Amino acid sequence: MDTRRLLVAFLLSMVVILVWYTLFPPKPAPKAPVPVETAAPAPVAGQGGAPGVPASPSSPPAAGTPAAGAVPAPPVQAAGEERVVLQTGRTRAVLTNRGAQLLSLEVPEKANPKSGMLDLVRARAAGPYPYALTTGRGLAPHPLDQALFRAEKGADGRSVLFRYSGPLGVAEKRFRFNEKGLLDVEIRLPGRSDWGVLLGPGIRNPTAEEMKSRFERRRGVYKLADKVTIVDAQGAAEGVEVAGRGLRWIGLEDTYFLSAQIPQTALDRVVVEPVLVQTGPGGARFLPVPPKDQITKEQKDLSRELFLILRPAGDSLSLSSHWGPKDFERLKALGYGLEGTVELGYFGFLARPLLAGLHWIYDHIVPNYGWAIILMTILIKLVLLPITHRSTMSMRKMQELNPKVQSIRDRYKTKLRDKQGKPNLEMQRKMNEDVMAVYKEAGVNPAGGCFPLLLQMPILFAFYSLLSTAVDLRGAPWLLWIRDLSVHDPYYVLPIVMGITQVLQVRMGPQAGDPMQRKMFQLMPIFMTFLFLGFPSGLVLYWLTNNVLTIIQLQVYNRLREREA
Repeated sequence: MDTRRLLVAFLLSMVVILVWYTLFPPKPAPKAPVPVETAAPAPVAGQGGAPGVPASPSSPPAAGTPAAGAVPAPPVQAAGEERVVLQTGRTRAVLTNRGAQLLSLEVPEKANPKSGMLDLVRARAAGPYPYALTTGRGLAPHPLDQALFRAEKGADGRSVLFRYSGPLGVAEKRFRFNEKGLLDVEIRLPGRSDWGVLLGPGIRNPTAEEMKSRFERRRGVYKLADKVTIVDAQGAAEGVEVAGRGLRWIGLEDTYFLSAQIPQTALDRVVVEPVLVQTGPGGARFLPVPPKDQITKEQKDLSRELFLILRPAGDSLSLSSHWGPKDFERLKALGYGLEGTVELGYFGFLARPLLAGLHWIYDHIVPNYGWAIILMTILIKLVLLPITHRSTMSMRKMQELNPKVQSIRDRYKTKLRDKQGKPNLEMQRKMNEDVMAVYKEAGVNPAGGCFPLLLQMPILFAFYSLLSTAVDLRGAPWLLWIRDLSVHDPYYVLPIVMGITQVLQVRMGPQAGDPMQRKMFQLMPIFMTFLFLGFPSGLVLYWLTNNVLTIIQLQVYNRLREREA
């Protein structure tokens, strides 16, 4: 087979891989799900039962009540419901003393120009809210979720202690922002271990468009020993149980934000429980996922989210919680390995320095990530210039050798098949040897023209992963109508201009290879244009800038060649 045909096939294979990588990004293999026997829970949207009503005498004692024969604790409770606000820097948490639950946690968000803040707690029609308590193995609410805890707020405004002792049980919850900005949570139910702590569902409040987007991830993620495992929300049909022993952290994430719980005391296990999201005028409601043979068509169309149920190994639980953006450097500095949630793909070793370079350009040269991408592309082009120069010279020589190569092909044309029409492999081998002899005599490497493009593929993959996951680029504008470099151009102007420059680049470049190969290269820009229509604007901007720089380079070569002629 002709070496150039093999190279063209390899190049097309790389493009196919690019398409596949875009449509079906690789995901870490999730841990095999272990079905969890859940007590038939009431719909999660409600608390189940009348608020504040103590358990009936015939019912078993509520978890958190003193054991039989123990001296009852003196009653401690609030007279009414109140909210407590904790703040560190610009991060603001709002808690209610009813059940001592987290109602809101806002972090700075540059993509929201109105308030500059983003609430990471999912809005809902009714509780339970994060750090509510559950009973049993499922999502059944705990009676203490309706208790009115007495709040004792710290003088610094960064901590609060909730205490309750009464007919619904005995419990204590402490929330505190530590010096790292993490939310420390301590929960204690004296003498009881048959309870759990609820987190979720999901994180922040995605729009309807984001809920439908295949690029927006909604998942559970945990690190057990040294392995990071993903549980996809949309594909989850039943609960997944994660062993508490060896668990480094567990959390809920989307593409850009993370709520991670880092155990400071032993956990017995964690249950990752999927629910259906039903939106309505009063807010979202979360319903249990029916068995596969009972789910209706309407339920199949509903989006899904994940709850976490953390079950302690004793009567107390201590956590350090990160609520915020998936900033790689910030997560790495915490020292818990949370940076493993930032997926930069197979070429993360390239994406990380590219991201660091963009940050440096943004901080020191121009505070605009669009121009930072352009400057980074120029820098990459300069670094690759020696390789592209040799490649262009090689393609020029191949173009000059085209008449000799074509005469060899014409000479063997009638000998490549026998009388029955079957390929004559011996003649094909001899033809390829004669062609390679011509290239060798002229000192030309047939692979030299394809190598720079193949070399750019890893950079393209790295930029795609970077622009798809780096929270710094979320909502980052460039100019005019390009208001977010992490999403596609709404008017498709950038990809169309990119396609035009691609056509111009192909026409200006050396026309090496046989007519069929040249025709395939001329069709490539059309294919690339359609492929880039849905790509992030930042990625299209990178490819467009690279095309313009290549056109300038080819123009210089053409002028020099004309002078030499």
